[in-house]
Amino acid sequence: MTFENILFERKGGVATIRLNRPKNFNAIDFGLGSELARALEICHDDDGVRVVVLTGEGKAFCSGGDLKLFYENMQPYPQDIVRQLVKAFNVIILALRQMPKPVVAVVNGPVGGGGFSLAAACDIRIAARSAIFRQAYTSVSLVPDGAWTLVVPMLIGFGKAMELVLLDPILSAQDALEWGLVHRVVDDADLWKAADEVIGKLASGPTRAFAIAKENLNNAMLGLLYRQLELERSGMIQAAKSDDYREGLTAFFGKRTAMFAGK
Repeated sequence: MTFENILFERKGGVATIRLNRPKNFNAIDFGLGSELARALEICHDDDGVRVVVLTGEGKAFCSGGDLKLFYENMQPYPQDIVRQLVKAFNVIILALRQMPKPVVAVVNGPVGGGGFSLAAACDIRIAARSAIFRQAYTSVSLVPDGAWTLVVPMLIGFGKAMELVLLDPILSAQDALEWGLVHRVVDDADLWKAADEVIGKLASGPTRAFAIAKENLNNAMLGLLYRQLELERSGMIQAAKSDDYREGLTAFFGKRTAMFAGK
């Protein structure tokens, strides 16, 4: 399979997937989503792959779902395009959690919306000091998806998760470290040196034991994963039907403050 929206390499037991829409801050559209799902499937089935690395090409890790795609397909039924992309995104989240090998997110730059969910679904997160994190969904009158409402509260606690949902602050990498969103923050110039140390340790580790332990942790901590993905999918569709969602997107692309009416 030829990839256009990701860069995919397998070498020395390490599979590296780079989201490759740098001009769009690696926003997820159907092309990128389909290719990412396929690459994860390949990693799952390849016994030679012992660790999977997810990162972004260019300045960003992932800005989330492609809002331009949503905006261009807002008429007449804005929920239709949301429904389709969320369905594709859920396949990716499940693939990350069901991957029988460790998955490391190397967060090279800004993270927002679905990119936040993507990073949270990985097993280890190493961030560049310049990286920033933003929930972002609610600022355009959508709701978090990709198991965000399950995984993120487990990482940072219910209260902090509510703060992100309601106030949508921008977190620095240091904030993310202190909150428990990432495991390590390093200077940008040292990002891959630090990441490679962790990746190398995982690649030389007991892969079968890692797989069993990950499955056990999934069963213990993420038993509601399927249910939560469905609840989030339904919530996204409901939110996309609202007048506030139309206003949020229009304001975003008009570079003005949204005037939400609660409808």
